[in-house]
Amino acid sequence: MRIVLGITGASGAPYAARALEFLSGPAREAGVETDVIFTKTARIVWKDEIGSDPGDYGLPLWNPGDMTAPFASGSALYDGMLILPCSAGSMARIATGVSTDLVSRAADVMLKERRRLVIVLRETPFSLIHVRNMETLILAGAVVMPASPSFYSKPATLEALLDTVVARAMDRLEIPNNLMRRWKGLEHAEHNRT
Repeated sequence: MRIVLGITGASGAPYAARALEFLSGPAREAGVETDVIFTKTARIVWKDEIGSDPGDYGLPLWNPGDMTAPFASGSALYDGMLILPCSAGSMARIATGVSTDLVSRAADVMLKERRRLVIVLRETPFSLIHVRNMETLILAGAVVMPASPSFYSKPATLEALLDTVVARAMDRLEIPNNLMRRWKGLEHAEHNRT
């Protein structure tokens, strides 16, 4: 499997870091090849929220203006793309087909080729414009999910909490993972008590 990870300038670089850890480790060992794009603003946010060099993960990093990247064309046969985190501005450009950078072009390719596109929006609250852009993308075949952590797996660390979102995004790409404990129902089902 070959995928693209797009990282945009929304606050939420720790989500991207957890995705990079998984994609450069267990997923890579399982045969998933990942190309990575940071938008210009994403690099600024990454430096502020993470501080490390994203090249340390050993995955190919593409310049956000390089439209010669293989996944800028549908003939390259990439299987899918994850944008994590996705800013409202990036989502709007993708929803309107405005390919101003490699992230929006790669997303456009995924939509036109009917391949998986998973957008993890890191924005709150939503405006009507955001909701309409989400509707457009969903109707075009994308999966739009908010960066909303879950708590039923009882995450004990920040990393475990981040993994509740990363795991669900990987699920949408059909990349097997054990990043979080899966829901198996309530152990003490109070709703069954009379």
